[in-house]
Amino acid sequence: MGAAVGPRKGGRSRHRPVSDINVTPMVDVMLVLLIIFMVTAPLLTAGVQVDLPKTSAAPIKGDDQPLSVSIDAKGDIWIQETMVTLEELAPKLQAITSQKPDTRIFIRGDKGIDYGRVMEVMGNLGSAGFTKVSLVTEMKTEAPASSKKGGR
Repeated sequence: MGAAVGPRKGGRSRHRPVSDINVTPMVDVMLVLLIIFMVTAPLLTAGVQVDLPKTSAAPIKGDDQPLSVSIDAKGDIWIQETMVTLEELAPKLQAITSQKPDTRIFIRGDKGIDYGRVMEVMGNLGSAGFTKVSLVTEMKTEAPASSKKGGR
């Protein structure tokens, strides 16, 4: 739509306001936000670097967002991205979950650490009343058939 620019018959000029909405700036902003979220989303998964063991077990399905407890290669314990001691673990998780023991907790233990350290953390969570504790692993990738060694 355009506006009348020149003088009209009576010598008076009358301008009509433009009623179109310009959506180009809005689309530009939305595309920039989309790119920002696409770049930052993979960085938000877990901040603690843990080399997970590999397994062929199927993933566990669930509706709620679980809490992540990580044990790094040095044996340090992390709740999401906050380092805690073993003694602080249960009280902090109880405060975070608002005393709901049915909250799912994922334990991400580095494959190079002692199995006893992982069991210490699991035992601590179990004694604090958390019943839905799961271990996180990576999916095992199958080796190609040609690279497997033959022979009986």
